[in-house]
This record gives sequence, structure tokens and C-alpha cells, in this order.
Amino acid sequence: MRSIRANHNIIAVSAYAKETAINTAQTLDLSLLASVGDIITLDPRRESNKDELTGKEEADTIYNLGQTASLSLNFPKAQPQHFALLYAYALGTIASTAAGTGYLKTITPLDGDLETARSLPSFTGGQRLGKTIAKERFSSLFVNGVTSTFARDDWCKVVGDIVATGKYDTSIEEESITAAENVTTLTLAANAVAGSTAQERLDAIHRIRVETSAGVWEEVAFSAVSSATPAEITITALGAGTDDKTYKVLYAPAETAWMTFPARVSETPLRVSELTFKIGGKYDGSAFQGGRELGAEINGIEHRLSNNGNVEFVPGGGGSYASQYFRDGRDQTLALDREFRDYIIRNYMNTDEYFGASILAEGAEFDTGHKYGVEIIFPRLGVLKTPVTANGKRLAEKGDMTVLEDDTYGSVIVKVKNLAQYYAN
Repeated sequence: MRSIRANHNIIAVSAYAKETAINTAQTLDLSLLASVGDIITLDPRRESNKDELTGKEEADTIYNLGQTASLSLNFPKAQPQHFALLYAYALGTIASTAAGTGYLKTITPLDGDLETARSLPSFTGGQRLGKTIAKERFSSLFVNGVTSTFARDDWCKVVGDIVATGKYDTSIEEESITAAENVTTLTLAANAVAGSTAQERLDAIHRIRVETSAGVWEEVAFSAVSSATPAEITITALGAGTDDKTYKVLYAPAETAWMTFPARVSETPLRVSELTFKIGGKYDGSAFQGGRELGAEINGIEHRLSNNGNVEFVPGGGGSYASQYFRDGRDQTLALDREFRDYIIRNYMNTDEYFGASILAEGAEFDTGHKYGVEIIFPRLGVLKTPVTANGKRLAEKGDMTVLEDDTYGSVIVKVKNLAQYYAN
């Protein structure tokens, strides 16, 4: 029986290899341990003719304007690979150097646009819905925003706001067959049906219906599916007549290459208790120097990055899905929630002083002297606001710092150390 349990879902992406062009599917190379509710969603674009002169009070036609797609990709127990995936595709420039048996990826913002059709690199996403319900592949997913959250006594978390052009493939087909009403078998035109057992092949048939008269469709019972190519389906005869009828079979054909999902990679989930946060130092091009380390007073840190982009339908694109992703301009905020133990942040605001900050989260060693980890460096920050409030019996300070673009080192540098050589390569 087809499972409807969301835990049976799988999401996979082309993490390591970016697409060569927009709407050109890349090979899926990594399955993700994302949140159970993360599902790539089609966003259909439809219009009725309610504003046209139909001669009727109400609309009688719907126009299909294609679709886009979207996904909120949540990693509530984030691993370094999750930060690498999202920031690589959100920022666009990746350099890799050896680090023991692994690699250190340095991710920085792309200057300008990648090309005419894409402001940023895109990746391909695939999903399995349930255990055997359906598989879908979506081309050209773009990371439109990233939110990284580091709260006390919690896991490091990272969330990606994903938009997509809407070009997709599905494992489900509907095939029309002409046959007499008294037949007890239907043979597909060319395809085998997915499944290695009799029950799996039955589960791969979602529906069979027959047009008994013009516009009237009735369900047809079926009981077996052969393993042959093309497949033969055993049905209950509609009646004793010999007149031809149109049958429609909705089914999953034998799987093609893209429907085989890659394995997951296991890394250390990062805890905030292992995090180091420094403020007031300076990035020298290779490492963050100086600064004051904040620890017990921190309630939470949040980095919010938005690319402010849209997938767009442009001339010559074809119509059924978007064919351009353009971002209006990146903006970032670093929010700090801490106990109000000193006047440091307020003084930065009062004096209009610019300063740097670094967030470093590390896990287990994968090689001597090399730990799984992620560091987010901000070369130039300024304080927007820093109100003091009461958090229960304690004074608290919640402030937003705007991430500014440094003349030399840009706005943000994300360094990820793990075993993968590249992301978005």
C-alpha cells in the first residue's frame, strides 16, 4: 500500500555541481536530512476569463500561465554541509583549499550577476513523496535568502528560502488506451510499470477510468500488473459489449536514472554550546583577529541574508515556467540578543563606530587538528538599534546590526570545513 507518512519523504539536490544553464537539470548528488515538513511546492499561475465578454454572468474558462515553485529548506540540527549548501548558492563565489583529509571552503558574495538569465548559480532538486506515491524533479532552484540562528542551549539552525522557475518532471504518467468494453486486460503502449513485486506494481497504478459516454468517466477495478515491457494490467470488464471505449491509466512507469536518489552524508550536528562569538575585531584576509568574546550573556544570534530576487517570465522563455532569476540587491542583518551586562554595543551606536564580528561553530575532528565547522565573518558592521528591556528578572539588550560592505573584504565571508571539496562548483 502506498505510504502517506511524511517521514518517508526524501529531498535530494545537486549540491556539489551547479546547473550549467537555467532550466537545465543537473544530476542529484546529495540527499538531505531536512525538516519533515520540507516539500517543494508548485505555485500555479492561473487566470479566469471573468473580466471578458463571455455572454455569461460567471467565468467559463481558466487560462494556464504556467507555474513557479518554492521551498523552505530547514535544518533544525544543522551540519556544516547544510551551511555550505545554502551559503554557496546564496552568495555564489566558492574557493576550496585542502584541510587535512578534508577541505576548507571560503564562500563570498558574487560581484554582480552570474549571467543574463541568472543572478546566482542554481541547483536541481528532487523529492520522493511518501514511499511510492510519486517522485518529482525541479530544475533551477535559487537560494533567495538564508537565516542562521544560534540560540543558547540549542542546536545551530539554518533555513533557506528557495524559489524556482517551475520547470519539473514527474514519475507519474497518464496514458490513453482504446479497447472494447468487454476486455479484461489493458496493455500499455511501451512502458513497464515501476515495482519489482506484484504489490509494488499494483501500488504504481493510481487510477484507471473509462469514458462510458461523452464526458462521463467511470472508475475501473484492476487486480494485477505484469512485469513485462510493455506491462499488461488485469481489470474487471466494463460490460459484455464490443464497442471501443477510451480508457485512461494513471501510473508510475519503470524508473529512469534521475529517480534514483543519492545517499546522505553524515556530519556532526553543531551545538551552540560549542560556539565562539567575537565582536569588535578585524578580518585580515585570512583570519579574524582580536575582538571581545561574548559567551554566557548571549541569548541568541541570528544572521539574516536576503537576495531580494524573483523568478521571472521573459520573452522567448516558453511560457510554462520562468526563465530568469534576477536579484534586486543583497541585504543582511546580524541580530544580537544578550543580557545587558555592559555598554559595549550602545557605545558603538553612540559613536557611530564600525567594527567586525565572527561566529565560529565547530564539531568533532575529522582529521588531526581539523574539525567539522562553520565560521561566518562580518568585516564591517554598524549598529542600527539596541533597546534595553527586561527579560524576566534580567536586563536584556536586543539589537540589530546592519551588515555593511567593506572596501577590501566585502560584506560576509563564510568558511566551512568538512570532507567535501566543493559546493556549487
